[in-house]
Amino acid sequence: MRRWTGAWPVTDQAVAAAGSRQFYGRQRELKALRADIERTGLDTLTGRKEPRARVLLVAGRPGSGRTALAEELIASIAGRYPDGVYRARLTEPGGEPVPTARAARELLRDLGVAEPPGAAEDELTELVRAALGERRAVLLLDDAVDAEQADPLLPDNPDALVVAVARGPLTGIPDVRPCTLGGLDPKSAIELLTSATGSVRITVDPQAAEALVEECGGLPGAVVLAGGWLAGRPETSVADLAKRLRGLNGDPLTRTFLLAHEALPQPAARILRFLALAPLGRADAHTASALAGCSVSAAAATLADFARLGLVTETGDGEYEAPGHLVPLLRAQLEERDRPAEVQLARARMLERTVRLLQSCRAVTEPEGSPARRKLAGLPRALRFPTPEDAARWLSARRPALLACARLAVADGELDTLARRLIASLVRALTAHGGAEAAAPDLYGLHRLVLDVAERRGLHRERAAALLNLGDLDARTGRAKDALLRYRLAWEAGRQANDPYATGRAMESVGGSYQELGDWQRAGDWYGRALAQRLAHDERADQARLYARLGAVQTYAGRYGEALRHWRAAAAGYRRLGDLPGHARALSEAARVQEYAGRPEESLRTCEEAVEWARRARDTRLQAALQLRLADTLDRLGDPAAARLHRAAADRLLETERFAYEIRSGSAED
Repeated sequence: MRRWTGAWPVTDQAVAAAGSRQFYGRQRELKALRADIERTGLDTLTGRKEPRARVLLVAGRPGSGRTALAEELIASIAGRYPDGVYRARLTEPGGEPVPTARAARELLRDLGVAEPPGAAEDELTELVRAALGERRAVLLLDDAVDAEQADPLLPDNPDALVVAVARGPLTGIPDVRPCTLGGLDPKSAIELLTSATGSVRITVDPQAAEALVEECGGLPGAVVLAGGWLAGRPETSVADLAKRLRGLNGDPLTRTFLLAHEALPQPAARILRFLALAPLGRADAHTASALAGCSVSAAAATLADFARLGLVTETGDGEYEAPGHLVPLLRAQLEERDRPAEVQLARARMLERTVRLLQSCRAVTEPEGSPARRKLAGLPRALRFPTPEDAARWLSARRPALLACARLAVADGELDTLARRLIASLVRALTAHGGAEAAAPDLYGLHRLVLDVAERRGLHRERAAALLNLGDLDARTGRAKDALLRYRLAWEAGRQANDPYATGRAMESVGGSYQELGDWQRAGDWYGRALAQRLAHDERADQARLYARLGAVQTYAGRYGEALRHWRAAAAGYRRLGDLPGHARALSEAARVQEYAGRPEESLRTCEEAVEWARRARDTRLQAALQLRLADTLDRLGDPAAARLHRAAADRLLETERFAYEIRSGSAED
């Protein structure tokens, strides 16, 4: 038996068809849609022009070519909308609705609008509407489930255009007349078929061609599959295919899919079925290889052949997508033909391969000779990225699928260990290439997934870590009350895990949240608890920091005696650690408290001491800042001459710092 290599004979006609996908028919529908754009939309109550964007609706069953019609319309009118075309997919390939918040996040990314991490759906959709409200742009809402899902994304801008694709009418959105699609007219359907098969067999038996497209219901999705089947079998007549389809049960799309699936070699058919497991229905050679357990080269060849047969669409950058109307059929075949254990093993292989690629993606950003780079050199070539730029491009292109992969892994419920490794690797890769600030919106969702797994498995330490990370992101975006709740839950989880690091960090963070909310008493209480733990474990750096935080809240509360005691303790702690700038800053804050307490002479001496320690630390900027504070103190003490001297000294220090920076910058450019 000849060994399967991942490819099978495909005719030149099939290759030509794959490279010449055209739009066929639907001219009447296009004309009606263009006319609808020109129609003046009036508010039925006021009689005035609608303040919102015009909404066009293309309605039809999956496989009817509804998205292709929408894209053809947009291509023909794009010149009238100079601010671009934006797309949101509102249904997953398997039929699950996409949460409006997730669709809004992806739109904000495309629009170049910063997304607050952890923002609620209302805030996200408001940002989308605001961004589109200022642009003459087109928004494509592909495969909308209902009006409730689409309506929050519609901009209040009559100069924008929304093209929605759905199964049926979007009841609830005013002034929308659906353009409902059935099958293609026979002439256009035959032209589409001919583009795959060539003209000879169609010309020889035109009646058989008409019968075939009738068996396909005129659905472009079915006609494309029939054409791919014929293109791979030049010896088979069109009439024979029509006869085979008549002998099968089901709707036209199901029958043509089953015929195409049965015609594949068994290894290829298995790869095709396993594409239903791919996140977002998208797979590159790595994903397909892991799912099927074959080589990357065999998977790449098979995916290319699938594209020539109309079974998948090439999206660019080596990635392929199973059409949404085929994914439910693939899932049905997967459940029928493949054992659950094999399916779960395929998922595990895909997750493991993704983890290794993400680890490689992050490792390539490390310095040459580092342990991560040495480990990277030992990986197979297929798992390595030549440069950080190549890794960044891969991460950016695959980001939606990688996030979907994390969501699917957590939803599976049986691969939690792999899911946690995947999320950890994705967090590190996103942070390494984009920075924590840019990656924060994605990190928020990933930490919530970790929390889901930790709560499901009763993993208290992981639960505490996830809650702390989420609390930090909430605090960074000004949601102090949300952060406070997260931190308190993290403290409880840390206690359950008997994890002193988590409990200490949580107590300090709870104190920080109360400080942000202006509750000085509770802030001081929680800082005190955290300090007691740090003292018990002799963690000196943390002790110094917590003394400083206690000093700050006591200062805000007006308890100057306690504040001064804590700032002095902080200064002593920093000095023992050899942190001279920290020591100088703590002394400076102590001087501020003495001034607030009405002890200006003591404040002056303490401030002079702080300036001296900043000088010893050779921190020019800190020394200049402290000398300016000293000058202010001298002004209040009635010594303007001495104050002028210190301000002049500060100016000289800052000028020296600027000159040194210019010298360094010039050297770097040279």
